[in-house]
Amino acid sequence: QVQLVESGGGLVQAGGSRRLSCAASGRTFSSGVVGWFRQAPGKEREFVAAITWSDGRTYYADSVRRRFTISRDNTKNTMWLQMNSLKPEDTAVYYCAAGPRVTSYAPMYNSWGQGTQVTVSS
Repeated sequence: QVQLVESGGGLVQAGGSRRLSCAASGRTFSSGVVGWFRQAPGKEREFVAAITWSDGRTYYADSVRRRFTISRDNTKNTMWLQMNSLKPEDTAVYYCAAGPRVTSYAPMYNSWGQGTQVTVSS
């Protein structure tokens, strides 16, 4: 089982940027996918972005495409989510997750971090 720890959340003004980090421990990755999800109060957890460990292919939700960038460093077992042009509707708890294959379906991810709050003020 892999352990995931997110960091980097906080308060940011609309139009600003924030970078989230996700550090993995417990095993090294050679395959599979890591991704970011978010959950706003009263809403379902939703897919944000994912990246494959082996070759770095990236996938994004339409709502964040061209504003957010997901990246990873295999040697450090770390993943990042660079968020630019933030909007109040991006306010949510952001979770990183690891799973065997690319999907936007949260239950397919078998390891989750504890989440980090991102609040975007207008």
